[in-house]
Amino acid sequence: MWHELPPLFSHLSTCPSTRAIILSGAGPKAFTTGLDVQEASRNPILDPSQPLDGARMATRLRRHIDAFQACISSIERCEKPVVAAIHGWCLGLGVDVTVCCDVRICARDARFGVKEVDIGLAADIGTLSRLPKVVRSGSWVKDVCLSARLFGAEEAEKVGFVSWVGKGGGKEEVVKEALRWAETVASKSPVAVQGTKEILNWSWNRSVEDGLRYTSVWNSAMLQSEDTREAMMAEITKKKPGFAKL
Repeated sequence: MWHELPPLFSHLSTCPSTRAIILSGAGPKAFTTGLDVQEASRNPILDPSQPLDGARMATRLRRHIDAFQACISSIERCEKPVVAAIHGWCLGLGVDVTVCCDVRICARDARFGVKEVDIGLAADIGTLSRLPKVVRSGSWVKDVCLSARLFGAEEAEKVGFVSWVGKGGGKEEVVKEALRWAETVASKSPVAVQGTKEILNWSWNRSVEDGLRYTSVWNSAMLQSEDTREAMMAEITKKKPGFAKL
């Protein structure tokens, strides 16, 4: 399934009709339960009996991990805002996926876990690199990653992993809230929305000075859009603005 993510998000990223994206679990009980351990154990790339020396086996595994990482990172690279609507279980790879999203909201029944240490490995698809930046509490991140303990919706909201928790309505409630958020974002200028995401992402690991410089260069082009005039006139006339596709 993960091989399907790059072409899907590449299409959504440049589709003029797409303004915002909702990522949710298909089933009633979980956003995702993570890696299918039994299936993964049958992957021939992990077969220790292959006649390869250490360097060649390591190269083969590195290429496999790099490809997996690139697929999941396609969510983060998408130009459009992505909101994760999480319900039920969100384990392992589910955390890798959600930390790539711009916004995370969850149902009251959501249960999270960075479970990789329980299957004998360090999480290698993005959680260990992104979660400390999302939450900004080294102690809490190391707590959940080293112990593999589960944590619930209230704790996720308390540490800033999610920005909204439902009142108890499960999947239906969280998807409804995601739709409300996406509709709000979709009603705004796509030039402004995509520019805001681009600048926020670019500035994430850089200094304020670098971020300000990048913003000035970016907006020197984007301020020439008709969207700015349309939005300002809508504020003055108290009318709903209309923005062309991007």
